[in-house]
Amino acid sequence: MNINGKVFAITGGGRGLGRAIAEGLANKGGRIALLDLDESAMAETAERVSEAGSDVRCYRCNVADEELVVSTFEQIVSDFGTLHGLVNNAGILRDARLIKVNDGKVVDRMSCDNFELVVDVHMKGAFLCAREAAAHMVEQGVEEGCLVSMSSGAFRGNFGQSNYSAAKAGIVAMSRVWSKELAKFNIRSMAIAPGTIETDMLRSLPSEALQGLAKMVPLGRIGDARNIAQTVEFIFENDYLSGDVIDVCGGGFV
Repeated sequence: MNINGKVFAITGGGRGLGRAIAEGLANKGGRIALLDLDESAMAETAERVSEAGSDVRCYRCNVADEELVVSTFEQIVSDFGTLHGLVNNAGILRDARLIKVNDGKVVDRMSCDNFELVVDVHMKGAFLCAREAAAHMVEQGVEEGCLVSMSSGAFRGNFGQSNYSAAKAGIVAMSRVWSKELAKFNIRSMAIAPGTIETDMLRSLPSEALQGLAKMVPLGRIGDARNIAQTVEFIFENDYLSGDVIDVCGGGFV
């Protein structure tokens, strides 16, 4: 796919990885639809995209809300006239152990609310956005389309992340299913599994903790959001990539 002139929807586009992805696609001529709940963050990303000379619009959207996702993608296609790519990037964390034990007694449990919230945003959100994006691509008769969904190295299982790991594993599985179901429409589907990447959350850690994390990565450094953005661009541009997950982890997951 030639990114220039194509329309891309990016969930969680207000900051972090979403912002880097939006800027990267805009620098290659992509037209950007940003989806997020943080309107001020979206506005800042939109300003940066505009500075790159790209067409950009913002849509306040809770990706776990089916009616809102349906209406948002209808609006995107109405505003831009078409849709060629989707980046499922929206996400949250609510980490906790399955059970917490002190002196042989269970003192805490992961709440069902926090399990459902993380799965809803990551996995249900990816499902809803991919469904609507794919439906519009087919109905618009686009010659080529592509879905890129953000998983994580946690899809293999991370301590204290039953909810997050399950959701990220589900994203990998769904992405592979979509690659099989949508291939006949020339719509590809890929997942990305980032490792330790510098984001707002990571930057909030003490410098000693950051140094420790960097030492655990084989390349000896923490990744940059631009590394993920480059991978998204590579997937869109390489029209024989589909049905797989790309690890972006500096040689190994922490």
